[in-house]
Amino acid sequence: MHTFSTTVTRRALLMLIAAALALLGIVATSGWLADSTRQFSGSVSRMTSLRVAAGTLLSQLQDAEIGQRGYLLTEDRQYLKPYETATTAVDTTIARLHDLAGGNTDALRIVDRLAVLAADKREELAQTIALMEAGRRDEALAVVRTGRGMMLMDDARRSLADLITPADAQLDTQLSTLIGQARASGWVANLGGLFIVLVVGGAVWIAFRYAQDLMRAQSAIQALNDTLEQRVSERTKELQRANDEIQRFAYIVSHDLRAPLVNVMGFTGEFEAGLASVRAHLDRQPMDGDDAAASEARRAVAEDMPEAIGFIRASTSKMDRLINAILALSRQGGRTLNPEPVAMRALLESVVASFRHQAGEQHCTIDIEGHLPVLVSDRLALEQVFGNLLDNAIKYLDPARTGRIAIRGRVEDGRLVFDVVDNGRGIPPQDHERIFELFRRSGVQDRPGEGIGLAYVRTLIRRLQGEVAVESVPGQGSVFRISLPRSLTQLSEKHAHDA
Repeated sequence: MHTFSTTVTRRALLMLIAAALALLGIVATSGWLADSTRQFSGSVSRMTSLRVAAGTLLSQLQDAEIGQRGYLLTEDRQYLKPYETATTAVDTTIARLHDLAGGNTDALRIVDRLAVLAADKREELAQTIALMEAGRRDEALAVVRTGRGMMLMDDARRSLADLITPADAQLDTQLSTLIGQARASGWVANLGGLFIVLVVGGAVWIAFRYAQDLMRAQSAIQALNDTLEQRVSERTKELQRANDEIQRFAYIVSHDLRAPLVNVMGFTGEFEAGLASVRAHLDRQPMDGDDAAASEARRAVAEDMPEAIGFIRASTSKMDRLINAILALSRQGGRTLNPEPVAMRALLESVVASFRHQAGEQHCTIDIEGHLPVLVSDRLALEQVFGNLLDNAIKYLDPARTGRIAIRGRVEDGRLVFDVVDNGRGIPPQDHERIFELFRRSGVQDRPGEGIGLAYVRTLIRRLQGEVAVESVPGQGSVFRISLPRSLTQLSEKHAHDA
């Protein structure tokens, strides 16, 4: 009996370890695919913007040429309007192309060539227009007949093609890579799920075998000593409960594999319950100092497996928080704003009150200074905005000095401006914009968070037809400045939603 129990324990542990490894593989693969998708999306956006900017440049040069030709043919200055607009916008478009080319040496060289061609083309157009304005129409037309303008436009089209063709090739390559990664991830998830189902099936089979053995032992023991009946009955009930847990676990795994994250989190809970049953079983077994396998099993149950569970829970919890935060961010975009008169002092006092305990633990003071105006806006959105900013300020206080946070309001250029001022760590200048991007954080990552709060703040403020920015000096503190309209009308709300 003891040998059978040891064998069951060893097999159960091996299956639990195998299941944990499979779960870790699925989690790691999902994270890798999500990261690859995010990088691919950024690259696609940049390449698409490059194509749009290239097309815009060509259109601007053509508009300028059309305006020049119309003026030469009609001597009507009305035709010079598209010329003047296009020639002014060309420099901005070329600067945009230069930024999008980034560190690509070949692309930068093509952009520089386009800048030269654009300058030559504008010079040729300006020359003919100047001749026309001077009353020398024949000379202006003679310049056009030289064909220099057409050659410059042909060179510009070739250069733009040289810029766009490699970008298209890069997009095709990245798309093929992403498809391959997704296919590989799908195989891993499917095989991992199948492996987990097999492991659970094996565990159920072992549990049934063990239950049958216990029932036979119960009959034999009852014939020898009736006093053992209650103990055996209790043991059988415990085993039945464990068996029921395993069956429920198998059901969850088999029906929730299509939702990997939910499957992983649910399986982890069931895995922990199964481990508790194994630990309880081992605790009831007599200690045998000579049984190295039993000692190793006890150590694995007490140390190795709880550590593995903790790692899985940490990984799945992080992914769950990210997904929930992104869902909250997307749902916020679909919520209808409800403009109503809001007394800002009362609202901020309510928000600050909810942070009193958290601020007290950090020995931090929060003050609402001066007269705060009444505005017409969405109350819930404002509470979420200032709640996130206060939470962020308290989280990143400087431990070297007493924390102070102040909220101020004023009217500026017909808009309401609110400052949330703290004397915390501060933010480096290069991070003043990136902290408002999703999943981006600044400085030492020694505080909990996923880099979502400030992105959420910016989304809400923009829906309220406002803007948010930060001024900060490392080691001195930060000022988060919010600008809002006095009244959020239904029309404004619609535009904000569309934006």
